[in-house]
Amino acid sequence: MIGLVLFLFGVIVTLAMCCVAAVSDFRGFRIPNYVSLVILAAFVVTYGGLTVLGHVDVAFRPVMNHIGAALIVFVVTLAMFALKQLGAGDSKFATVIALWVGLQGLIPFLFYMSLSGGLVAAFSLVLKRKKLFASPAEGSWIAKAQEGHPSVPYGIALAVGALFAFVFIGYFNFSKWEAVF
Repeated sequence: MIGLVLFLFGVIVTLAMCCVAAVSDFRGFRIPNYVSLVILAAFVVTYGGLTVLGHVDVAFRPVMNHIGAALIVFVVTLAMFALKQLGAGDSKFATVIALWVGLQGLIPFLFYMSLSGGLVAAFSLVLKRKKLFASPAEGSWIAKAQEGHPSVPYGIALAVGALFAFVFIGYFNFSKWEAVF
């Protein structure tokens, strides 16, 4: 029971930080560093706690599976950052989400992230042409899009990708915890 509570706490904290990142990126194209640090800490505490309790295999794969996914995403997003195609906050945020989803959830994460990122980008194009909002908040994504800036708040897509990857992996499938009780 304690393992399930610990796991749920880690997942809820992570998804809450995903919401914070998405809203912050929407409002001003910035994902605060504390978001990635809290998600990292939630993973370390959850994985470590479940390891101590002997239930880590109920929720997670071996730790190198998760670290490998994070390293892959970090290297790719670092290159994108160097080419000025992605912000540093997006890179850090994507890396810690990849740590949570591991290699088994990396493809679903990237798929849903790309799909939702495409939708956000398409909506940016609509905003650029139609000017749907009379007086959006200064500096927000909507204001910038209506002014014609090409930037897209990719933190929104990363958060959506994380949620769908968590569902795909089975983080909300609690039947596997029945064997523990």
